[in-house]
Amino acid sequence: MPDPDQLTAVSEPVKKKKKSGPWREVWKRLKKNRLAMASLVVILLIVLLTILAPWIIPYSYSKQNASAILQFPSSQHWFGTDNFGRDIFSRVLYGGRYTLTIGFGCMSIAMVVSLVIGCTASLIKGLDNILMRIIDIVMSIPTFMLGISIVAALGPGLRNLMLAMTITAIPPFTRVVRAAVMTVRDSEYIEAARCIGASRWRLLTKHILPNSLAPLIIQFTSGAVAVILNAAALSFLGMGILPPEPEWGEMISAGRAYLRDNWFMSIPPGLAIVITTFALSLLGDGLRDALDPRLK
Repeated sequence: MPDPDQLTAVSEPVKKKKKSGPWREVWKRLKKNRLAMASLVVILLIVLLTILAPWIIPYSYSKQNASAILQFPSSQHWFGTDNFGRDIFSRVLYGGRYTLTIGFGCMSIAMVVSLVIGCTASLIKGLDNILMRIIDIVMSIPTFMLGISIVAALGPGLRNLMLAMTITAIPPFTRVVRAAVMTVRDSEYIEAARCIGASRWRLLTKHILPNSLAPLIIQFTSGAVAVILNAAALSFLGMGILPPEPEWGEMISAGRAYLRDNWFMSIPPGLAIVITTFALSLLGDGLRDALDPRLK
């Protein structure tokens, strides 16, 4: 006689295990990386603080106070005051709005332009050679020197700085897009979709780009680090954001004359740049490991 428990087990419907999507698997692998998750929390915290800066800062970032010039950090001024009596903590928080806008804004625009150029070059054979030679010419110019040249020609300011950083970020991003699309376009499932009559636009939007996102996401994070550092360097040289608007590179430049006795003018914005770029770099490394299918 068969065991009743076995009959009951056989008669019960087999519960199907829910299939997790590829992005959920990526998230599971990313959560196992403690450094990447800590970096993600730091980045989200910095973004939140900069967005809420107008309601958080205790003083106006541009208000000058002649009676509070070059005060050391205290309970009233957490990061001290600068040579005009302005609260450095307020300026660091508000300056993050400019720095993060430049970093993420320029990379977002560069990603869109690079997607257009890279997809066109990889899918239309006649334009591939022409577009890539133009990209090679632009990439032959050092990135920082190209940015300086553009800002020097157009003049300092947020708009011109973002334009310069976007132009410098497009060539390497386009190379990554082209390589990713060319790797996917020769796959068997792309050939199968093409054989059943899928249009070129459908192949691109439904099959090629969704399977090419991994290197693009990694390039976005690493490119944002380079843009933030280059923008801060240009502002340090007086070719970026102009005072009295706070920007981390410009704040470091303003405090270098007082660095010996009043180090607190340059150290907080410098630490803000270091923490932001280091967190983005660690997050990029974590995303690279999580998105690599060979690590499954």
